[in-house]
Amino acid sequence: MKNLQELVDRAKRIVFFGGAGVSTASGIPDFRGSDGLYQQKYGDLTPEMMLSASFFYLHPDMFFDFYRAHMLHPEARPNAAHRKLYELERAGKLRGIVTQNIDGLHRAAGNRLVYEIHGSVRENVCMDCGREYDLNWLLRTTGVPRCERCGGVVKPNVVLYGEAPDKYTCMGACREISNCDLLIVAGTSLAVEPAASFLDYFHGRDLVCVNLEDTPADGRATLTIRGDVAAVMGALSV
Repeated sequence: MKNLQELVDRAKRIVFFGGAGVSTASGIPDFRGSDGLYQQKYGDLTPEMMLSASFFYLHPDMFFDFYRAHMLHPEARPNAAHRKLYELERAGKLRGIVTQNIDGLHRAAGNRLVYEIHGSVRENVCMDCGREYDLNWLLRTTGVPRCERCGGVVKPNVVLYGEAPDKYTCMGACREISNCDLLIVAGTSLAVEPAASFLDYFHGRDLVCVNLEDTPADGRATLTIRGDVAAVMGALSV
């Protein structure tokens, strides 16, 4: 922690790159863990199948049943990591958050410089007329949600398997990573592409990896910390 604090203190442009481990302290499970959702099967179907674009279009009723039951956590609140990142942004040191999470907790904590690579469950859009709906609206619906204006299907603004992330979000994330002098990679196994390849754009001075397990980036890191992201980030002074 002493070494991490020194790196944060001397940094001028910090970017935080986070995954599921950032939100576990908020009660949202790490889906890829040994007991996580992605290790389960539902009959002949895997979660990856049920969260694919093809499954959404072919079986929207089954998709939304699964999505509401397993992907939405309206009770979750920002934890110490989210709050500390907000403090760092307010202090002018944090120049961007690149997140693979869809829970929207970084924005809920107050951060504005957020690149949500895989979208957010807090945003839903009618596929026909483009009308937008929030998470509370979706939670009040049953079955396949329909637009109140035109009757079209309302799709969560999340990137499903088989879909490409928004190119402008990705461009912004890569730009911030390429311009920072300290990149903190936390709570991610770096197993999901294309987000994992974003680290190739980092050419700054210090790379920090905070995770419970080894990651592919550890070998090039200035500092590696094996620990809970909320505990580590929450202990920093701004």
